[in-house]
Amino acid sequence: MALELVRHDIDISRDTARVLARPHIPGNPARIRNIIDRVLKLPLPAVRYEVDKVMNEFSWRHHRIECVLLSNFDAVRNYFPENICPSPEQRLLIGACFTMEYAIESAALFNPAIVPHPDQTGLKSGQLRFIMSLRATGEGHISSIVFRSGIIGPDGSLALNPTSKIIDTPDLQLNSTYEKHLFELKLNEMRVCSETTAWVLSRLNEFFSFEELMRCIACFRAQFRPAAANQTECLHLMEWLARSNYETRFSPSIPISGRVVFPVSENESSGIEDARFVKFYEDSGESRYYATYTAYNGHSILPQLIETSDFETFRIITMNGKAVQNKGMALFPRRINGQYAMLSRQDGENNYIMFSDHMHFWQKAQLLQYPESTWEFVQIGNCGSPLETDEGWLVLTHGVGPMRKYSIGAILLDLEAPARIIARLDEPLMTPQEDEREGYVPNVLYSCGALIHNGQLILPYAMSDIRTRVATVSVENLLRSMSRC
Repeated sequence: MALELVRHDIDISRDTARVLARPHIPGNPARIRNIIDRVLKLPLPAVRYEVDKVMNEFSWRHHRIECVLLSNFDAVRNYFPENICPSPEQRLLIGACFTMEYAIESAALFNPAIVPHPDQTGLKSGQLRFIMSLRATGEGHISSIVFRSGIIGPDGSLALNPTSKIIDTPDLQLNSTYEKHLFELKLNEMRVCSETTAWVLSRLNEFFSFEELMRCIACFRAQFRPAAANQTECLHLMEWLARSNYETRFSPSIPISGRVVFPVSENESSGIEDARFVKFYEDSGESRYYATYTAYNGHSILPQLIETSDFETFRIITMNGKAVQNKGMALFPRRINGQYAMLSRQDGENNYIMFSDHMHFWQKAQLLQYPESTWEFVQIGNCGSPLETDEGWLVLTHGVGPMRKYSIGAILLDLEAPARIIARLDEPLMTPQEDEREGYVPNVLYSCGALIHNGQLILPYAMSDIRTRVATVSVENLLRSMSRC
């Protein structure tokens, strides 16, 4: 039977009017001091005039412009001349001189994942409210996570909610507590453990705060002054690891489409890439959302894990182990035989699967699938977390073939032994149509996660790394179209 896939008339495109106010601080200390000095020399009436101009022009474009300006003022206050106490207006103007607007979607809006919304109240029979995450890319190719929301009808039709023009980042706090055993395991994996790290850790409790860690690091520096180069490097990496694990909180008043998860830590300074969100169910029936993503600092990648229950508070955790050193990990939505399971990429060519007793540690991976058909000869990977059906785990895959054309395929895994493929599509489910071929990276269809609703596969997908659409297909027909392995 012919497999009928419907491409819906939904086009989620970049919006260059959605801007963040970000720090814009020169790297040269002399330039910073010169800018401050110029503001301090202005007469106060002129300062007030310039502040009013900034507020009139920019306050309506941002939720908390004064807070941003004062925060950026604080970032340069160490460069002030001694015994100078700037006025409130001078603080705002100095902050504005070290602030810029950044259009988060100016380059692309792509690689979507879709999950059920945590709030399913007030819907009609057969409807499902959803949240869609997307990778937004702006100037300098810095990527962040943005969201859209809407409702899926009983027939699989989608209606998107209006998108907020004003966007905001969350308040940041480093993790309130760290577990020493896990912290030490990660340091060991990073090959950092030494007498220096042992000295610091021995003075910490089994659970410690970021402030306690920094106090112990300061004590080490005071006692072993001057610290040797290798000691300084160890201390820096301990702080780096701690700063890579943090929590952010959005105000509930900010709509979901106004929330932006923007790079915070040093290891993700060049982007947060390809978040694969999944609603995860514990054996008790409790659920929360996880997402794996790739943190990129311009030179290397670091796999990270997001945890949230409400899309207001996000906990960011470093993933650990020999098997999480690459991109494209996708968590199964529940434990299997008591273990967590995850699809992964190890070599950039094949699909792998791995199991673990601990969500944050993954040591071994086994080959799951290798390229077999022409359309996937170059490489294969997953397109998000597996979807549970009565017949098995439905896994959407991407395959790269001649001319680096990306297509979307599908395989079916055994429910209780998911390391075994039991069926697969011989031909791609989707390949780029003519109007989907052109963009930032031509000839690419890609997704980071789909869902099943009322027997329909709801598949958001990116086109040529620039914009996003949604397709649907009957799950029953899709499974019937697969060849048994």
